[in-house]
Amino acid sequence: MMSEIMDIHECVLAVRDYECDMADGVNNAVYQNYLEHARHQMLKANGIDFATLARERISLVIMRSEVDYLKSLISGDEFVVKTSMSRISRLRFEFNQNLFRLRDNVCIIKAKFLGTCISPEGRPMLTPELEALIVKMCAPR
Repeated sequence: MMSEIMDIHECVLAVRDYECDMADGVNNAVYQNYLEHARHQMLKANGIDFATLARERISLVIMRSEVDYLKSLISGDEFVVKTSMSRISRLRFEFNQNLFRLRDNVCIIKAKFLGTCISPEGRPMLTPELEALIVKMCAPR
């Protein structure tokens, strides 16, 4: 029941000095923060507030992550995280993310995150807003 990815959200960020390790590149764990921030921004831009859901005891959870580290960013690099979303099954969705360094458009990261929602009762579910977003993101243009 896979859907074709059609819509892409872009989040532009810059590397800060303290995010780099002793080898002068961004620490691999920091990329996870960039990707998570971009996912939250994509949701928020589409009317879904992660913090509001959490207060309602609805959890958006990542069930699986797959990250290919292709190159490294260094302090001061500006980059864009491009995020799209597709349906994987009735209750699961996938965020597809690519991170590009802006000065030369080099792909730094390719990532996939499999997710779902967990209801206050602890059951997998999709909120109507998330269901609508998945339909919107996968709609033909």
